[in-house]
Amino acid sequence: MIKKESRNVARVARHQRIRKTIHGTSSTPRLCVFKSNKDLYVQLIDDEEGVTLASVSGKELGLKGVNVENAKKVGEEIAARAKKAKIKTVVFDRGGYLYHGVVKALAESAREKGLEF
Repeated sequence: MIKKESRNVARVARHQRIRKTIHGTSSTPRLCVFKSNKDLYVQLIDDEEGVTLASVSGKELGLKGVNVENAKKVGEEIAARAKKAKIKTVVFDRGGYLYHGVVKALAESAREKGLEF
């Protein structure tokens, strides 16, 4: 019997391949996306220092579920917090997820609010 690899194992492998090339600095941090079954999490990370500069989650904003509307709100909030931290440009790390649906909505709403990547 052939066992199918779990979706999360495949996602983690994709994320490791992506992380080989993507690296955040203090001037251009990495915008990292993680989504669970219940919430969406976004962080601005400086990989040189190993610190999180800003973060937002759907849970923190009082949103329930992972959908396109909630992703847009999270994207707007991370752009606002980045602006408050005087960050204009970031490197987008989709976390091994496809650039489609929730991830795409989050990225586009962050771009609309002034974040460049």
